[in-house]
Amino acid sequence: MNLSFDATRPVLDSGHMTRIGTRTGASPRWRVVVLDEDERSRIALGAAIASAGGRTAGESTRCPGALELVQSTGADVAIVASDLPGGDAIAVAAETTTTAGCPVVMVGHEVPGLLVERALQAGVMGFLLKPVRRSQLAATLDLAVARFREAQSLRRALDDRKVIERAKGRLMDRDGLTEAEAFRTLRTTAMNTRRPMVQIAMDVLAMDPSPRSELPADRERTAAVRKTFEHRVTQTALA
Repeated sequence: MNLSFDATRPVLDSGHMTRIGTRTGASPRWRVVVLDEDERSRIALGAAIASAGGRTAGESTRCPGALELVQSTGADVAIVASDLPGGDAIAVAAETTTTAGCPVVMVGHEVPGLLVERALQAGVMGFLLKPVRRSQLAATLDLAVARFREAQSLRRALDDRKVIERAKGRLMDRDGLTEAEAFRTLRTTAMNTRRPMVQIAMDVLAMDPSPRSELPADRERTAAVRKTFEHRVTQTALA
């Protein structure tokens, strides 16, 4: 087997923060960033991650720079110690979830009720108690990644629905259509052009923007989108 490793290098000089060498030619179960000041804990977590088929993509011992580390490594999941120094571990978890789009599992010697409440509000997907059992770690990380992906999918579906609802309303106001007719126009155009309905809806909203002072370039783009969409609708009606 041909394996190669990227050189391990410091990401930032705030505390101990490293990006771990990447093994090519194999796909790990997860790429994990470990944010924990306790060296023994980091070593134990790294061993448990490796034994379960994962890879430690990076490590940090402090809050500052943790978000940048997660983003630069493209981690699938981050393990954040509840007592991570240099800031607020819960705030790091929230940033990691919302900004980096990475699920977070918290780890600590105990999980007090107030911590759990704040962590859940921050979007934390799971908890691990020290010392971490290897079997517990694998199941927790798998569940955290799966739940996070499901939540992202539901959020995207909700956002798409909002866009489609706005486009329906715009067609109803502009063309005097009923709600059912507006929906049918969007759906049929999407089917005939083999594009997602949300993209058709965005076309509708782009060609009929909410009233505002437009620059000439904006008006030209709007007119072009309107012409393209109306051509598609005409083709749909003739189909």
